[in-house]
Amino acid sequence: MSPSHSAVTAIPYDKHFGHASGGKIGMWTFLVTDAMTFGGFLIAYANLRAYLDWPTPSDHLNIGLTAVATFILIMSSVSMVLALASGREDHRRGMILWLGITIIGGLSFLGIQSYEWTHLIRDGMTFTRFSHGVPQFGSTFFLITGFHGFHVLSGVIYLAVIMAKAMGGRYDGGNVDHVELAGLFWHFVDLIWILVFTFIYLL
Repeated sequence: MSPSHSAVTAIPYDKHFGHASGGKIGMWTFLVTDAMTFGGFLIAYANLRAYLDWPTPSDHLNIGLTAVATFILIMSSVSMVLALASGREDHRRGMILWLGITIIGGLSFLGIQSYEWTHLIRDGMTFTRFSHGVPQFGSTFFLITGFHGFHVLSGVIYLAVIMAKAMGGRYDGGNVDHVELAGLFWHFVDLIWILVFTFIYLL
């Protein structure tokens, strides 16, 4: 047997490679179109910021608190990976535990965002006015962060449904395709937030 033939036969077979389910194709299609929507919002934000007398975000937004929320959301992606890994290994209790932790992470993020929104509104920033500068600062902030927050809320509900089904034994035996789809959505939400946090808070 030639060395090249031995190298080829030594590569392990991956049963998932090249076999995307209809659900996964549908989810990826949705995520690509959704990413375009976020892209449009961020481009509009960049244009407004370039042509208007834009306030310095760090003077008005709570970057430290939002950085904590960002860290929590990133860690929830880690727990989502662990939930899927537990499901593939047919560990129902582990999958339920990590799904629950992921949901708690999402709820914590929403709680921090609600806290920030409340204080910004009290400080004179709404969707139509901003007492410290151009009103578009508040409009774009609430539109983009609110749209993302809606995605986080949707993801939390999605994961709660998945967890309820897992508790009923729906995904026993490693049949975790639906869990994987939920994970794709959750990772997308986390990735988009990193972009939003960078554009809205840090730049």
